[in-house]
Amino acid sequence: MTDFSDMLSKAKAMQEKMKEAQDQIKKIEVEGEAGGNLVKVVLSGDYELKSITISDAVKKENQEIVNDLIIAAYNNAKENLKKKSAEELSKATGGLNLPLDFKLPF
Repeated sequence: MTDFSDMLSKAKAMQEKMKEAQDQIKKIEVEGEAGGNLVKVVLSGDYELKSITISDAVKKENQEIVNDLIIAAYNNAKENLKKKSAEELSKATGGLNLPLDFKLPF
């Protein structure tokens, strides 16, 4: 029965590490850019948009171009956040490839 107890304690320890990693990820802020830094956005670890910076040069463009650059910058930030989140999870799980929202059954 000690094998099961040992496995259970390891699972609980991993659950704690996952919770710590998820809390750490929420504190992350990443930047995304588009148009050669003409538009920059900052996202928090829980995908909250924190800021948008639009250069004066872009403000002279038509609205459709500005919208496209904002969307591209957001998508760039989202990809950067996914990479950063995966790094944090990898540290917590010792390289296991678990999803960010992974929950153990206890």
